[in-house]
Amino acid sequence: MKLTLPRVTTCALALVTAGALAVPAPAALGETEATGGARVGPPRLLYETGRLRAASCPEPPLISGGIPRSKEYLTAIVRCMDAGWSAHLRRAGLRYRAPKVLYVEEPRDTVCGLPWPGGAAAFYCTERATLVFPLEGPWIEGRTDLYPLKVAAHEYGHHVQQQAGVRSAYERLVRGRKGDQAELGRRYELQADCLAGVFAGSVWRSLGRSPADWTALVETVRASGDEPDGRHSHGKGAGRAYWLQRGYAARSPSACDTWSAPSAKVS
Repeated sequence: MKLTLPRVTTCALALVTAGALAVPAPAALGETEATGGARVGPPRLLYETGRLRAASCPEPPLISGGIPRSKEYLTAIVRCMDAGWSAHLRRAGLRYRAPKVLYVEEPRDTVCGLPWPGGAAAFYCTERATLVFPLEGPWIEGRTDLYPLKVAAHEYGHHVQQQAGVRSAYERLVRGRKGDQAELGRRYELQADCLAGVFAGSVWRSLGRSPADWTALVETVRASGDEPDGRHSHGKGAGRAYWLQRGYAARSPSACDTWSAPSAKVS
């Protein structure tokens, strides 16, 4: 989400609040009607790219091994996402450049030119097109579930948004719809959840996971909603679980148009 004030910030965070947004009026975009009022949607080409092709992406184990194992795991997952998303978007005629990746053993005073965001599991620096992955912390250390994959795929989803032109359109919306900024931010974050589901669906057969593993992930995501902290930046747990499952089932970005969804689906 947002860090820099008062302009639109350069980082999108996993499990961290958005800061306040305040910036100046957008170029016109096409409008669609949605429950709760007129909505303006970012470029639609992303939704017309079809299904992400099935791919092989075996997970390295994470149950032990500390920082080296965390880096091994994330490097493998990022490599899979680079291959899948780059081929997908290029087939659709979109320019695509893989993100840079910064692995961090412990929090720093600053990252991407900004103060280190407290409480972040991982994040994406938009202007530098860089994924930042802390290699320690409960989000990844000793886990046997799919949560680390989902967090990595969510942040990579922000890179897909940037490469497809969604991020720049979103920033224009924020400048012109100051009363809608919180909801626009949730639409942006929930779309990244959905894109994470798209990726998970594309590699599911190679993960060697059971339906129970997917159910456990959905419940973990449901528990990671905004309700406990009241910040309301990423959406309620039910909404996060809904968009993740929607992307997973469709395996296509066409399922991830959070911008024209009713307000109740992005609350």
